[in-house]
Amino acid sequence: MNVQGSKKLQIATMEKLERFDTLRGKQVQPGEFWDLVVLTAVDDNQREAYELQISEKLGRKEIPLGISYHVFSDPPGAKIGNGGATLYSLQRLEDIYGKALGGYRILLIHAGGFSQRLPNASALGKIFTPMPLGDPLYQMLELKLAVFVDLPKHMKPGVLVTSADCIELYSIAEDENIRFDRSGFTALAHPSPISIGTTHGVFVLDQKEKSVLADMEYRTCLHFLHKPSVKKMHENGAVCKSQDSCMSLLSDAEFVYTDSTYYVDYNTAMSLLSLFREVGPLGCEIDAYGDFLQALGPQATVAYTNNTANVTKQESNLVEMRQKIFHCLKGTPLNLVALNHSKFYHIGTTTEYLFYLTEDPCLRGELGLYKVLGYSPNFSFKVCCVMLSDVKPGCSLTPGSVVEYCRLEAGAHVGGRTILSGCWVGAGLKVPDGTFMHSLCVNREGQTGFVTVTFGIEDDLKKSVGSPANMEGLNLFGASLVECLAKWGLSPESLRFSGDTSSCSLWNACLFPVCPDMRNSFSLTLEMLQPGGSTVTLPPGTKLMSLQEALQCKNLEEMLKYRKKLMEDVKMKKLS
Repeated sequence: MNVQGSKKLQIATMEKLERFDTLRGKQVQPGEFWDLVVLTAVDDNQREAYELQISEKLGRKEIPLGISYHVFSDPPGAKIGNGGATLYSLQRLEDIYGKALGGYRILLIHAGGFSQRLPNASALGKIFTPMPLGDPLYQMLELKLAVFVDLPKHMKPGVLVTSADCIELYSIAEDENIRFDRSGFTALAHPSPISIGTTHGVFVLDQKEKSVLADMEYRTCLHFLHKPSVKKMHENGAVCKSQDSCMSLLSDAEFVYTDSTYYVDYNTAMSLLSLFREVGPLGCEIDAYGDFLQALGPQATVAYTNNTANVTKQESNLVEMRQKIFHCLKGTPLNLVALNHSKFYHIGTTTEYLFYLTEDPCLRGELGLYKVLGYSPNFSFKVCCVMLSDVKPGCSLTPGSVVEYCRLEAGAHVGGRTILSGCWVGAGLKVPDGTFMHSLCVNREGQTGFVTVTFGIEDDLKKSVGSPANMEGLNLFGASLVECLAKWGLSPESLRFSGDTSSCSLWNACLFPVCPDMRNSFSLTLEMLQPGGSTVTLPPGTKLMSLQEALQCKNLEEMLKYRKKLMEDVKMKKLS
């Protein structure tokens, strides 16, 4: 990426952030902002957590006032995916607003899921992940609202669908605006290396249309490919040449246009809702991108409905439901807004979170993070990202780490490539490199307690084995789980897995002690990480929990109360 292109992105993004800051805590006027903002949640527990946090944000005037914020949890029963969540949210909105919905501009953010790849967001949600921006501190919700702050003014009634764990940055000419005023679907398209296309959706453009060599172009999409192979992209004419457009942010000679956010006009949304009401409760997971967008465009065919290669769990009625969606949407246009000066960032894993906040100079420059982190705008080295934390004198923080919502007492040390979230680190304690640690408040047997979970940054919490007898197939901090248990003086037979024991993973392994206070919870779990052969001796009667179990009985009010007090203490410290 060249310097000029990066500078354009930075200026455009700063303007959006400044515009959004003028709306924070203010009563927005009709037509000035979204009419409705909707978050999806995986279940009622998560919905309640989201509603409580939104309520607190409104009370602290951190987000615009005068509009309605809704959180809709998936209905009980089979998983319905983000596509099913889109349809269910439309149903809930129509039940609430009726025909008035036809006049609203809606932002729908997919925020459901347990965030197993970024577990510091598991308790409170990916959409409430902090970002080192703004005062008061931004979370992903504010960043999404800021990035899209200009869109509602140039949008006909309908729904803009986006995800909680991605950031879309773009710059366009001063006299231009992104307009969502066409029927059907209108998608934002980002120029990306061909390798990125294999893990995203790829648009096949009408090559007969001449590129106008602009920052933004309105293009026609013939059809949509979902996570295609390189060969398939070439065979379908999805690969573009760099001279076809003004690709100053991309050095590749060949590229593809990949997906991120899309708009659905009101009438098309209602057609999908009619189908949803007709089929009744979904018994399968529907993808809001692959299963909707592959049905669009003049070259779309029904063939994709039988391709289940990218499906994690294949339900018997998936193909039938896909075919119904295809026939419902057949002939619907797929319009593209090709943002030739744009970047798409996915921040959904621990490694991505660390890289983008502490190492990648591009995102830090484009979002202006160097101002917050206190570094020169020209830096390209690793930094330590500290967000809303009380760090006492004498602490040492290694570059390449993230510390969020923590208290660090004097002399504490944080190793490199480490994430600490919601932790109380005692004086002189040393956290090793490559460590993830996160403290949660839980209610157990009528008592309030604290659990600090820890994993290696590279550990795979989703990897599972078929039974506890196969736990040697699970790795924690680079060692087999059986080895770790021996170090902690525990036998494999004594390890309990919460929930479904036909799927045993680090996610549901009951490894972490429940303690009466937050500070001791952290120090006891930290003992488990100490090198050497000495075993950890747990106090008699100590209960062990998994992260899965801790989330099921989390005390959200206490966790938010801790954050509120921390916020006050940090603010007082700045004033003193």
